[in-house]
Amino acid sequence: MTPDTAALVRPRPLMTLPGVYAPQDDTRLLLHALYREGIGPGTELLDLGTGSGALALGAARRGARVTAVDIAWRAVLTTWLNARLAGLRLRVRRGDLATAVHGRTFDLLVSNPPYVPAPGRRPPRGAARAWDAGLDGRLHIDRICDLAPAALRPGGVLLMVHSGLCGTGDTLSRLSRSGLRAEVSDRAHIPFGPVLRSRLPWLRSNGLLNMTGDSSMPGNSSMPGDSSPHTEELVIIRAERP
Repeated sequence: MTPDTAALVRPRPLMTLPGVYAPQDDTRLLLHALYREGIGPGTELLDLGTGSGALALGAARRGARVTAVDIAWRAVLTTWLNARLAGLRLRVRRGDLATAVHGRTFDLLVSNPPYVPAPGRRPPRGAARAWDAGLDGRLHIDRICDLAPAALRPGGVLLMVHSGLCGTGDTLSRLSRSGLRAEVSDRAHIPFGPVLRSRLPWLRSNGLLNMTGDSSMPGNSSMPGDSSPHTEELVIIRAERP
C-alpha cells in the first residue's frame, strides 16, 4: 500500500519535553497501520521506544492494555504526563527495549525506533538518540527483529516503521529467519528532513543513497517519479507469529 501521509490519521496534540521525539510522518503512518489491526479491550500491546507516547495513547483510546517502554527518562516522563492529561491508563516503564518487561508476551508489538544512518562509531548522545542508529541505521532494528518472536504470543503481530535507507529487505529476511511471516504493509514517500539533508554527501559516499536519491540497499524500491535526492521512503513492516 502507498498511502498519502497527508490523508493519514493525525495523532492528537501531545506535550513533548526537550529532547523527546515529537510525532511526525512516521508516527502517523504507523498509527494508521495500528488501527487496521482491530485493537480493542483485551488486546495487550507493547510500545517499544515510546517517545511522546503517541502510539501508546492511540492504542489505549481503543481500549487496549498498553505497556510503553523507553530508555530515556524524559520520554518516560513525557508519556506518563500525556497519559495523565488524556485521562488514559497505561503502564510506562524505563528500560532497554523488551528487557523492561522480561518474560511477558503480547498480542501486538509496535515500534518507531531510531533508524537514521549516522556517521561515526560513537553511540548517539542527547537528542540524537531519538533518531541516530549507527552507520547503517540498524542499531535498534536488528535487536527488535531478534526479540520479537519471544515477545509475541501465537498469532501476535509486530508493526515497525523505518526508512528504506536502512534496508527493508534485510529486515524482512531477518524476521523470516526467526520464524515470523513478514511483509511490507505500507509505503510512503516524504521529503528529507534537515538531518538527512545535511548528510546527503555522506549517504552517497557510503552507498546508502544513489545519485537518483533512492536507497541502493536490497529490498528497497521507489515509486515512479520519485527521483528527487531529497525524498525518503518510509515502510511499515508487519510480521506475524504463526
